[in-house]
Amino acid sequence: MNPVLTKVLCVRNITCLEQAAATVFRLTSIRHPPLWFTDNNLASKRHYRSMPTHGIGRYKYLLPREVPRKKREKLQMKQLKPGTDTEYGVLNIQLTGYDMTLVEHYSQYIHQLCNRLKIKVDESYAMPTKSTEISVLQEQGTKMNVEGVIHSHERIVQVSGLSSVLAPIVVEVLQTNQPEGVQLCIREHTEADFIARFKARPALEGLMAQIN
Repeated sequence: MNPVLTKVLCVRNITCLEQAAATVFRLTSIRHPPLWFTDNNLASKRHYRSMPTHGIGRYKYLLPREVPRKKREKLQMKQLKPGTDTEYGVLNIQLTGYDMTLVEHYSQYIHQLCNRLKIKVDESYAMPTKSTEISVLQEQGTKMNVEGVIHSHERIVQVSGLSSVLAPIVVEVLQTNQPEGVQLCIREHTEADFIARFKARPALEGLMAQIN
């Protein structure tokens, strides 16, 4: 194509674009008066005047109804199931250690093992953490310096209906997989074990004793 003709076509296209832009600008720059000023009869024909507005902005009816919370009842001790000649009653598998991660993972392993062997697990809970201070006597003097604090963690897996035939096998498996630093103890559940679950409040107990 002839280069002169190409330049002419480009200039023509640019001119057309400029004219179109100027036309659009003129159309958009014209300000139309508001609708309510153009005709007074339109103002009296607004349909929303007859619609109620007292419910506008309310949203609570869209939300699901809240169920009233029940008052938390005091935890009571369940009736102890006595053992028989073929199975044990309620047993506490007690785990104690200074590393909370090891104790927690070992308790989860025991819980999963009982589920696989179809041993009923009544409860699995944590006991209050016990703290022990380590004090060192000075070389010269009688003053004791606190060197550190050791925290003892305890978990209990409570089972019931353990067969007397299956019990030795379970104990052997638990002792085989027992991690280092975790103590294992299996004993019958008593009322003293149930009371030990709750944190002691001697001040409150003293006030209640005075009232009674």
